[in-house]
This record gives sequence, C-alpha cells and structure tokens, in this order.
Amino acid sequence: MDTPIYDFLRSYAGSGTVRCHMPGHKGRELFPDGLGTALDITEINGADSLFEADGIIRRSEQGMSALYGTADTFYSAGGSTLCIQAMLAAMKQENRTVIAVRNVHRAFLNAAALLGLDVEWVMPDYTDGILSGTIRPGDIESRLAEHPNACVYLTSPDYTGRTADIQTIAEICHRFGAPLIVDNAHGAHLHFLPASCHPIALGADICCDSAHKMLPALTGAAMLHTSSGHYAGVLRQCMSLFASTSPSYLIMASLDLCRGYISEQIRGDIERNLTELDRLRLTFADRLRFAEGDPFHVTIKAAESGYDGNETAELLRQNGVECEYTDRGLVVLLMSPMSTHDDYEKLTAALGSSLAAAKKYVPKPDSIVLPLPERAMSIRDAVFAPSEEIPVDEAEGRICAAVKVPCPPAVPIAASGEVIDRRCIDVFRRYGIGTVNVVRR
Repeated sequence: MDTPIYDFLRSYAGSGTVRCHMPGHKGRELFPDGLGTALDITEINGADSLFEADGIIRRSEQGMSALYGTADTFYSAGGSTLCIQAMLAAMKQENRTVIAVRNVHRAFLNAAALLGLDVEWVMPDYTDGILSGTIRPGDIESRLAEHPNACVYLTSPDYTGRTADIQTIAEICHRFGAPLIVDNAHGAHLHFLPASCHPIALGADICCDSAHKMLPALTGAAMLHTSSGHYAGVLRQCMSLFASTSPSYLIMASLDLCRGYISEQIRGDIERNLTELDRLRLTFADRLRFAEGDPFHVTIKAAESGYDGNETAELLRQNGVECEYTDRGLVVLLMSPMSTHDDYEKLTAALGSSLAAAKKYVPKPDSIVLPLPERAMSIRDAVFAPSEEIPVDEAEGRICAAVKVPCPPAVPIAASGEVIDRRCIDVFRRYGIGTVNVVRR
C-alpha cells in the first residue's frame, strides 16, 4: 500500500537533519513508554472532558496555571487557532471593536470572518517585509480614543522573534478600559527566561501560547491564559464553540508531560541554550546581521548580509539543516530549550559551509510599501461571497475575497473585503504571488 505521508515522516525522522523549525520537541520522544495507540482514547469514565473539565484535565490545567502565574489556563488540542477564535468570541460577546495590529496570523482573519468582526487596523513600521515591524504605542492610544468600547489585539513575538512593548501598551489599554489580547503563539517559553517577558506577566488580559512551537509538546498543543477572573468564566465556553468534540488525549497528555518539563528542567535548558545562542551569533558576527528579539529566533537578515535567503536555506538543507522560514531577505532558524549542543555544532558547521558556497547577493534598493487598502465590504461578506481566482495583474480595482497571506503571522497584503490597488499588486509580485481570489462581479 502506498503511504506517502507516513513514508516521508519515517524518512525525515531517520535523516539526522538538524530541526531549526517547529515543533519545539525537535523530534525527541515525549512519552516515556513510547507514543502508541494504547494511549489514544476518548472521554471514557475517569478521563474527564476538556470543555467540562473538573477531573484529571482540570488538575493539569491548574498546575500549568500555577507555573505561568495566571488567573486561569485552559488547554487546547486545536492549537492557537482555537485559542484565537475563543479570544475573539469573548470580545464579540462584549460587543467590542477589535483594534488589531495588522501582522496577524491567518487564523485571526478566518475567525473575524466566522464571527462577523470588522477590524480597525493599526499599521506598524514594517522593517522586514511583511513579517516584522515596530508597533508604536501612541498609534494604539490614538485608535482607542476613537473607539470607546474596544479591545486591542497584537502578535508578539512576531515570526522573526521581534517583541512588542507589551507593558506600555497594556497600561494604555487599561487606562481606556480596553482588554489587551496577545497572540503569543511563538512565546510559550518567555515566562521562563531569566526575566519573564510573557504577556501575562507584562499586563495582558488574555493570551495564547502554542506549546508545540517552543516547548516539548505535540503539534496542536496550546494554552489559553488569562489574568482576569472575569474571562476565566467565559473562555472555555467560547473554545467549545469551535473545537472538535473529540479532542486528542495524546495532545493533552503531551501538555501534561510538558508541565513536568517546565517545573523540573526548562530553566536549566534555557540557560544552556542562551549560552549556545550567544556563541552562534558571535561566531558569525562578522559575516551576518541578525534581527533583534527573542533569542531563540535566530533570524538572519540575509539580504542585508549580502546573501540570498532562499539560496542560503537551500545550501543549509544540503548540509543537513532545515529552516523554519526563508525568503530572499530573511532566514529564520527556530531553536528551542530542547535544542542540544550537538544541534548547535552541526548548525555552526553547516552555516559556515553554506556561506562559503553562497554567491554574493546585492539586493535592489527598492523598498516595500505596505498599503492599507480601501474597505469595500465586511470581512465576513467578502469571505462568503461567490469568488473567483484571477491573475494578480488583472486584480486592480477588484475586492479581495480569500486572503493570500503566508500561514505565519504576516501583514495581509489585502484583507478580505478590501479593494486591491496597484500598491497591493506590486507587493504580491514581490512575494511571487501570481493569483488572487476576488469577489465575483
């Protein structure tokens, strides 16, 4: 029988590739007795039920809440996508205007369509294409002054590891009576750095962590945290609106084991990794420019360093290293507390060999102008309208239907319901996007 998915997984597992990408477990076994179907159950007697948890699941969640210092923490077996849906549903219940910094994950846009939310966008100063930019707290304050019953939604860390000034933004939000919601999918480890910079510790009201991205947990394992007793009472119900009624017990068990790892081991592993990460950056300081932010995101500014990011990533792949993300300007190598000394030794050697073989790259001096297009329809109406896929070059003046944006958190070039203009087309071309879905005329 042809089993292409299983065959690829087995081949990759045996390849010895250095995994500079998610998940955070880096391919190391999570379950002491192995991962088998014997552990895969549903809500039998004694097994509790995720969305009515009052037994073993609730005990584990409360233990995780204590580690993070939250008012409450809820498990998700549907990744941060489910958490994002629940956070926005809670805001919908309060009829709040959603003010969002525009470098959102696609899950946010999909949730806005499902919930019928019209978003008020804040444009940051983008410095690394569509992936990363600086959020100005003053811009958020200005938008809050315009909307008396609002919440603020931001993504931090972003895909390159850049973090926002959450503490200042939280203070602004609370002065206006606005909850601060943070997509912290890439930052589940931040509470355990030498100085915690986790959103809850910095003043956020609600945030989500994708445990599988940075911690030893199975893909799909996430957590929804709140610092507010008020939201603790509504978030689980909001999660149940979108989630499968059969959440994976294997994913939940990996969160339970991850809790033990956090309690007993993570701080030592982080300390060891921070030393390795400093050494890696120092080794290539004369050849590469690195983006600032979360230290576990090793984001190489390839074009600024004189290299083509895509070529560099392919050379790394040939030398046994798989990257998290690459485009012509950037290479993102994602490490985690589970990364080993051997991983760094192999990565250092592979990076040295790749740079030696890479051709020098001189980027064109043009800069990306990221537009905020005119809104012609609501996000919901555009997503559910009849649509057609057309070449980008024919899209000027058409209304965007489904969003063409990479899966990682990134600014949507045109969001659903917005009019595609010449600026949008220029950015689509820059990223090699040849077609776009538009509302049918």
